[in-house]
Amino acid sequence: MLVYHASKENFQEDVLGGKIADIVKEKLLEHGINDQNPAEFNAWTNSLMFMRMALENQAIPSEAEVAIEYQIPLTSKRVDFMIAGADDSGRDNVVIVELKQWTSADKVSDASPHTVRTFTGGALREVAHPCYQAYSYRSHIENYSQFAEERKVALSSVAYCHNYARTPGEGLLDPVYSLWLSEAPLFTKEENRALSEFIAKRIHKKSEDGEILYKIDHGKIRPAKALQDCLSSMVKGNKEFQLLDEQSVVYDKIMEAFLRSCRDKKKRVLIVKGGPGTGKSVLAVNVLCDLINAKEGHGFHAAYLTKNSAPRKVYLKLLSKGDLKKEVAIEDLFRSPFGLHNLPDEFFDCLLVDEAHRLVKQMFRDYGGENQIKEAIHASLVSVFFLDETQRISVKDIGTAEGIKQAALEEGVEEENVLQGDSYCLRSEFRCNGSEDYLSFLNDLLGIEKTAHPYFDGEDFDFRIYDDACSLQKAIQEKERIGGKSRLVAGYCYDWNVKNNRGSIDILLDDGRFQACWNDPNKSSLFAIDPKQKDMVGCIHTVQGLEFDYVGVIIGRDLRYENGAVITDPGQVSKDDKSSGIRSCKDKALADSLIRNTYKVLLTRGQKGCYVYCEDPSLREYLKTRIGRRLR
Repeated sequence: MLVYHASKENFQEDVLGGKIADIVKEKLLEHGINDQNPAEFNAWTNSLMFMRMALENQAIPSEAEVAIEYQIPLTSKRVDFMIAGADDSGRDNVVIVELKQWTSADKVSDASPHTVRTFTGGALREVAHPCYQAYSYRSHIENYSQFAEERKVALSSVAYCHNYARTPGEGLLDPVYSLWLSEAPLFTKEENRALSEFIAKRIHKKSEDGEILYKIDHGKIRPAKALQDCLSSMVKGNKEFQLLDEQSVVYDKIMEAFLRSCRDKKKRVLIVKGGPGTGKSVLAVNVLCDLINAKEGHGFHAAYLTKNSAPRKVYLKLLSKGDLKKEVAIEDLFRSPFGLHNLPDEFFDCLLVDEAHRLVKQMFRDYGGENQIKEAIHASLVSVFFLDETQRISVKDIGTAEGIKQAALEEGVEEENVLQGDSYCLRSEFRCNGSEDYLSFLNDLLGIEKTAHPYFDGEDFDFRIYDDACSLQKAIQEKERIGGKSRLVAGYCYDWNVKNNRGSIDILLDDGRFQACWNDPNKSSLFAIDPKQKDMVGCIHTVQGLEFDYVGVIIGRDLRYENGAVITDPGQVSKDDKSSGIRSCKDKALADSLIRNTYKVLLTRGQKGCYVYCEDPSLREYLKTRIGRRLR
């Protein structure tokens, strides 16, 4: 979306006339963006004056295209400044400029190559490095603009911090940011002329048609060949994403339905059901990869979508294997449902909606959103919902098979094109050591459903009960030390003291002998793979959709054993829980179900074993009567 689009000459006149900030604000309003941030208004006034100075170079043609606050397709991100034209050889060029008014910035840590700490928005915050921002914007356009790819437009990206003094090796120029500095050079307050020369080398004359930015903005969105090759190389040979058993059968059903829609142009909605560990996410990633790489080098426009950020971030890390540029290249394939309502009908060829049971009507601050299920169906020719209704954990979760079907019918999908049933079910377990008996036992134990497995003998899966939280912690720490990928998790009964500046400990058990903190709220989505959080305790939102070798589960007092039955107590849920709504839920049956579902999710995160401590002694002893061996 082009907010402000003009020639260099007109841009300079608007700046000199003191009108530029008002014009940008007015244009945003015309596009339905009511930006009331005074700091941003002042930034337009100040930073664009410096850009005007950089463009005074006579070598930069007056007819060059200028864009301000260009909103990148598929995202809510806006590029501060772009200028387009042609170089001496006649090749079209676009220079992307990320503008900052910062006077100082500090490195966060050697383990945080994307992030800096600076004073912005009225406080000291950790935010993205401006060179990383500029590079990521360029990468997105390169990977998705059909016009830019076919026209072979050369894109460059820079960051211009016009109040920042260059100090080699420190702050923004610390070696930890070397990759982004090489991909998007940093220009500081002493370097306005250098920035001007950088632009002049690339924008030396008007482009052939003078509408590069307009055509990028209005052109087709599709994955570029470079993105296809990148994703294919990451998935190929990656054992984390190999299809097994009926995963491949359901894969074929999805592809068959998708190709039918390509032929007859009819919307189709697929509902793929599967319990914990049946490979829903692995299947979704494989379908995504193959759609992106299909069509003889001109891949389909597809995306993987989840409300929960943890699976998205972890799959990015697993696929990119530490290659930061590859991670940037594919990050837009892994999306949130935020802003779906802004997309036109069938914007995507296919949306793969993982953890569909977690969809809601409207996300916080997603103004205009009404129902994420309907919005996903509307935005895609084919939408595939991966679903497990027993993993709904919030009063806001609306993802059910019936709800998806009803939404599809309301969106005009023909009933015969809502595909579900046995052919679309995943049953084989690849978590919990493939033990279907364990999952059946959990459903019976938690009162989710009566099954033929009220007892568990521990033959196929290492399931243990611990009498104190310290012993549980030591066992999980030992598993993490030996082989990694083991974590402690807990029900949402404990306050977030550290996050809310109420103390240094969140979870205190065993008469004070057990002390732990919840996962890092600033990096919660990476809890599963972040070694710095290995001694912290994960909450439901950091682990749903993910898995470990061994998981240690602390069951709080919201699940107890009284009068011969396992009961729930919503009043024991922490007041700091702002997301589940369980504590204040007036529907007692729903609150009861959500607590049981939460513990089912936590108790099914382990591939090799699950170790448990129950804060309620009666529940602890009752659990022991339901299992056979490996008791502690």
